[in-house]
Amino acid sequence: MSLDELLETYPPRVSAAFREAIETIKSHIILKTIVERLERGDIYGAVQAVQFEPEAFAGLELALREAFNAGGVSMVQSLPAVVSPEGTRVLWQFGVRNLEAERLIREQLVTLVTNITGDQQEALRIAFQTGLAAGKNPTSTALDVAGRVNRITGRREGGSIGLTSRQVEFIYGETGARANLLSGDPELMKRYLDLKTRDKRFDRTVAKAIREGRPVETEMVAKIVGRLNDNNLKLRAETIGLEETKRALFTVRDNAIRQQIDAGKVMAQEITKHWKHSASENPRMQHIEMAARYKAEGVPLDQPFIAPDGTTLMYPHDPSAPARHTLGCKCRMEYEIDYAAAGLRRYRARTA
Repeated sequence: MSLDELLETYPPRVSAAFREAIETIKSHIILKTIVERLERGDIYGAVQAVQFEPEAFAGLELALREAFNAGGVSMVQSLPAVVSPEGTRVLWQFGVRNLEAERLIREQLVTLVTNITGDQQEALRIAFQTGLAAGKNPTSTALDVAGRVNRITGRREGGSIGLTSRQVEFIYGETGARANLLSGDPELMKRYLDLKTRDKRFDRTVAKAIREGRPVETEMVAKIVGRLNDNNLKLRAETIGLEETKRALFTVRDNAIRQQIDAGKVMAQEITKHWKHSASENPRMQHIEMAARYKAEGVPLDQPFIAPDGTTLMYPHDPSAPARHTLGCKCRMEYEIDYAAAGLRRYRARTA
């Protein structure tokens, strides 16, 4: 597969694996346990009752491993056929069991799952505390977090499980969507109609309440917030699918090149890399400048690209780079190998 094909194939798979993990966690919730702990004011215990554990994300890890391995194979397959001075073809290969490759994907997976589970503890705490502080009883608070069972599908819908702590604050916080809809303040209620993740089927209901200068009914707000939760969870899953796939693919492309160096088929000084900016709705001016700066000569393989703000990146979606340079980035990178120099080096070594 080409890089474009990989970016079409794997993000949906990774996204689906994340969603399935969340569904599994929700399906194992014992609501009674959460309610009992909330009745005692035991927020920590209620959080622990959700059982948001790393093992639940085994499917997500598998999907990313598949993307990583496919990216490595794709990288070496994209390299042109080269004949050595001995008259044999240079065989470019990617080792899926390469120790460094294993370390890189394992590090990405551990970081991802640790961040998800760690932030989820905070998100659950915020959701439980906010619900009780708003005067909701423990059962309603637990349902707002866990979601309500659809009698047709048997699955829980709505709920804040799987959302980031920022998303939970955005929806349930003191100035969040739920509070705004219940405020009765037309200016605050209008903010809901600007949300990109809202369910537009409720727009007429909210607009009517705004015209009449009254809050949206509590039961209706619960439905609206439930759909808002679902849409935000979908957005998060899609973001994880795309961003983590990109990180895996660009990391393994670099590793695949380095495997060829370790095998003696090419040397680092025979490789340069070029930053390629891809058009996007909100382009990063720094990346446009980087593409222009490194378009002709590029940089040696072992040297980083340097952004105008001083940030160093070995390649797009470099795991060590800050989110302002990676999240939503559509840039590419091309490797240029001096095959003539590599061939001459091998010839001299053979005849020395």
